[in-house]
Amino acid sequence: MRSIGLDVGSKTIGVAISDAMGWTAQPIETIQINEQVNDFGYKRLKELIQEYEITTAVVGLPKNMNGTIGPRGEICMQFAENFEKKFKIPVVLWDERLTTMAAERVLLEADVSRGKRKKVIDKMAAVMILQGYLDRNSN
Repeated sequence: MRSIGLDVGSKTIGVAISDAMGWTAQPIETIQINEQVNDFGYKRLKELIQEYEITTAVVGLPKNMNGTIGPRGEICMQFAENFEKKFKIPVVLWDERLTTMAAERVLLEADVSRGKRKKVIDKMAAVMILQGYLDRNSN
């Protein structure tokens, strides 16, 4: 029973997948999207769902620091709703405040160059979103 973690941005979606036991999240890829023409990478997401036999999706919900939902959060909520309808998989919205900054900090501590950080930051944020969800559910 694997889960997929998604960090939905305006240009990319970071993707992470859990191991079969649901203990750890691994980065998979970053999917290029075009929000303006409503291209959210559904074709590639469908392939990943089938390949990894995904049973749950965890979508990062960017909240403001005061807990309110802004425009980016509303887009993510709409994405989650569309994803659930399209793939018939339950979606959990996960508070992702500070995950991108935390991912950036991990990559800086690992001495990853700026160019390489830019390529992996979204999937690392997806790992943090999914790992948070997995950790909460294991307790």
